[in-house]
Amino acid sequence: MFKDQVVQALAAVLPELSADQISDLLETPKTSDLGDYAFPTFALAKIKRMAPNKIAAELAPTIDATPFEAVKAVGGYVNFFLDKMSFAHATLMAIDEAGDNFGSQTLGVGDVTIDMSSPNIAKPMSMGHLRSTVIGNALANILTKTGYTPIKINHLGDWGTQFGKLIVAYKLWGSEEEVKADPIKHLLEYYVRFHEEAETKPEMDDEARAWFKKLEDGDPEATKLWAWFREESLKEFNRIYAKLGIDFDSYNGEAFYNDKMDPVVQTLVDKHLLQTSQGAEIVDLEKYNLNPALIKKSDGATLYMTRDLAAAIYRKETYDFVQSLYVVGNEQREHFEQMKAVLKEMGYDWADEIHHIPFGLITKDGKKLSTRKGNIVLLEQVLNDAIDLAKKQIAEKHPDLENADQVAHDVGVGAVIFHDLKNERLDSFDFNLEEVVRFEGETGPYVQYTNARANSILKKTDVSPAAEVALSDTSAWDILKLLADYPNVVARAAKAYEPSVIAKYALRLAKAFNKYYANTKILVDDAELPARLALVSSISQVLTNALALLGVNAPAEM
Repeated sequence: MFKDQVVQALAAVLPELSADQISDLLETPKTSDLGDYAFPTFALAKIKRMAPNKIAAELAPTIDATPFEAVKAVGGYVNFFLDKMSFAHATLMAIDEAGDNFGSQTLGVGDVTIDMSSPNIAKPMSMGHLRSTVIGNALANILTKTGYTPIKINHLGDWGTQFGKLIVAYKLWGSEEEVKADPIKHLLEYYVRFHEEAETKPEMDDEARAWFKKLEDGDPEATKLWAWFREESLKEFNRIYAKLGIDFDSYNGEAFYNDKMDPVVQTLVDKHLLQTSQGAEIVDLEKYNLNPALIKKSDGATLYMTRDLAAAIYRKETYDFVQSLYVVGNEQREHFEQMKAVLKEMGYDWADEIHHIPFGLITKDGKKLSTRKGNIVLLEQVLNDAIDLAKKQIAEKHPDLENADQVAHDVGVGAVIFHDLKNERLDSFDFNLEEVVRFEGETGPYVQYTNARANSILKKTDVSPAAEVALSDTSAWDILKLLADYPNVVARAAKAYEPSVIAKYALRLAKAFNKYYANTKILVDDAELPARLALVSSISQVLTNALALLGVNAPAEM
């Protein structure tokens, strides 16, 4: 609204530029003493054949300054100072009226499929699974806020030769009681033991291949064991997902697409796209500057590419998505470029709506987390340790806190999620739990604690917040501008598929409020107390909204 005022004021005296061009050029000064919006005149220098500072000096007096506190020429800029009272009133009223819906907007409509998390059956969920899971969940929340309908798909790793090995291992050493008691632990033990013993008994690999062939052919015993391993593993996974507060709309994994790959291969044949290279079947993607896409190995076995093509087509036919997101590590970039290119070659123009959402690595002590090398950090253990750390700090700060266990859960789990999401997706980062769960610094608990502080202020008075009361407190100006910018922040996060935009915003707002709190007596019984309380209430509301988009709870007390 206020930006529009600036655009309209400039458009009235700049017929050579459209309103959209003016809007795109507008900047936000680094500090409020330079104004609230700045129009750079450098773009006009060629048109007017004048120095930017001279253009600014001549332009500023021609602008209708009635809606503003001031309009000033500063160097090559025309700086606009907004009417603070009107701005405060409009911002606090908007937040008060919208509540949880503040920031909601319609950037688009329709279903958006999100391929995320995707752990392998019979293997533990490690910290390596965290990024895909929480980035995907945050994107689902952000897309919901901006008008779309997300469909969260957990594309489980539930097929492959490893199941032949697992069946052999279970039949040799396994027990039903062990698997039911702790499925992931024992299934992994069997799998590891198989590899150890197969080093000296290569015939075991032949047996495993034979059992996987049985599974592919629908053998009842193999199918029953596979389904049981999958079901027991999924129970374990869902316990961890519940701890994270994340659910899914589909668990269709690799196995689901077994009967959907032949039609894909047939389409490639019909369109004369398949070529034979060294015995394998490929699609040449030279015109896309990509390596060939491998569709079938020389032994006739299909590959990930075939399965992912089948999955993409199934998802389009089932959901008619307007976008399809794959929240998968950066190392898979070429795979998705190839997949999109093959779909384009098949005549599917909707391939343009497929977006790989890559991300960097989590390291521990500077080393990549790896299951094979034994450098694995179990996700559930990290979450439990984070909750314990939060519990200790809460006991020190607030020993008589009600619902302390629930708050510790919200803080500990929230700390792990927030730490991941405050990092830009493509950045890799080292994980140190003590730093993550600190109540000070750029952490989730710091934002949660700031929100709890705002709530405690509101509880200390019987006076009700009133957004309609005029707020002339100039020290609140930076906070008010941050609050008003929240819908724009949500839009930026949605357009860039970048949850860190929200997390960084929450940190800025928390810092701005803590600075205000340190320098302003809020609970002074004067005419503006209801307005200051409305400001505090708005801060709590927007912090809560921002954390919710990240999948982090905001306890009222800490």
